[in-house]
Amino acid sequence: MHEKIIILDFGSQTTQLIARRVRELNTYCEIVPYNKFPKENANVKGVILSGSPFSVYDEKAFKADLSEIRGKYPVLGICYGAQFISHTSGGKVEPAGTREYGRAHLTEINNQDALLKHIEKDVQVWMSHGDTITKIPSNFEIIASTPQVKIAAYCVKDEKTWGVQFHPEVFHTECGLQILDNFLNICGCKKDWTPASFIEETVSKLKEQLGNDNVILALSGGVDSSVTAVLLNRAIGKNLTCVFVDNGLLRKNEFEKVLEDYEHLGLHVIGVDAKAKFYSELAGVTDPEKKRKIIGSGFIDIFNQEAKKLQDIKWLGQGTIYPDIIESLSITGHVIKSHHNVGGLPKEMNLKLVEPLRLLFKDEVRSVGIELGMMPHLIKRHPFPGPGLGIRILGDITPEKVRILQEADDIYIQGLRDWDLYDKVWQAGTILLPVRSVGVMGDERTYENTIALRAVTSTDAMTADWAHLPYDFLAKMSNEIINKVKGVNRVVYDISSKPPATIEWE
Repeated sequence: MHEKIIILDFGSQTTQLIARRVRELNTYCEIVPYNKFPKENANVKGVILSGSPFSVYDEKAFKADLSEIRGKYPVLGICYGAQFISHTSGGKVEPAGTREYGRAHLTEINNQDALLKHIEKDVQVWMSHGDTITKIPSNFEIIASTPQVKIAAYCVKDEKTWGVQFHPEVFHTECGLQILDNFLNICGCKKDWTPASFIEETVSKLKEQLGNDNVILALSGGVDSSVTAVLLNRAIGKNLTCVFVDNGLLRKNEFEKVLEDYEHLGLHVIGVDAKAKFYSELAGVTDPEKKRKIIGSGFIDIFNQEAKKLQDIKWLGQGTIYPDIIESLSITGHVIKSHHNVGGLPKEMNLKLVEPLRLLFKDEVRSVGIELGMMPHLIKRHPFPGPGLGIRILGDITPEKVRILQEADDIYIQGLRDWDLYDKVWQAGTILLPVRSVGVMGDERTYENTIALRAVTSTDAMTADWAHLPYDFLAKMSNEIINKVKGVNRVVYDISSKPPATIEWE
């Protein structure tokens, strides 16, 4: 079992970022609610306390009993975590005169301290807090200050406990990764958690978990389900059956291309052409939520039909990843949102779940895929919505509208690849608007459809900015789409960020 760092989540927006940074340093870590320190803790090497939206003296503030943690494990408190350790030890935390937010510099620093080794004076850090520690207990020692914050970092004498008032996990803290690396060294971490070690350990666990049982997996063509399939295939081979459904809302030629890719990977895949069923059930439906439900339940019907044809299926494979698991739990431990890639499967299927990626972030899934030898175009594929082009055709869906959008989308996505822009954006796609406008082609007046192009930059899809694509590229795409796609005479580019807009239009 891998050694791990436990991150106690007090509700900070950057808790996931702490975990991602620790994993960048080849160390496994888990996020748990602030009051749920694991009872099984033999392989825990250290504990990090996250920030929080609360003040430590708020009645509603999250409070944890650290008596079983401090002194037993190295501890690092970040922002609220640092204030909480000081406050519960007899120190003083008060509202700052002005909210301390943004860049600051460590003008006083004790780099003889184990946490601040190799950190130079005047390095930039990132502050984000409304309170400040004004007094620390007598057995605490200040190890860093900024011009505005005297107690920017502290250590506890004769105890492996530290607190930093700034956020080492964020990009703007220039020494952040070094500080976290120093903490992992204090914890005695081996830093041997790599994609290769994950694959070896996971395949071994899957063999043990599944034995000679049969597994069914729904493939989407996306990264998560594809990597899940390859891992399961390594573990159980012919006992895995994958189902890939063409709902008529995939990208141009995607059904054929993806089946070909999966064949290269040695997967046993049942391809189901269900275009007619979906087009028939979606006819005349314009409400986005109704479209999603029809597409979702239609997929479940087909998946269920295919599963019934197979003998003795015991497990359902899913490409659930770690952010899904974290989002499924509030920090009080209550489920607030369920995440199932194949939500709503009939109970009578009575299948157990196997989710080999449930502890990985998206970037880690991609690294594992590369390590597995999967083709880069499968691994670097942009996210694509489950309902596919169904939510990129605003209004009702017809086979003709799907043809128009597939053609336009194919030109746009290929253009991004040709101009070396595809890997520079998080997600791109075309939207068919329910707007027709007047145009002129040759000597004739036209009255045809409008295509919107969308491209965003993001790291996690929680927030996204519109991609500032070159004008020459946009001009070329507009020209090609209007000239080559029958039924389109106008192309626009979406320059909305999330929030307030969403990445998809429906």
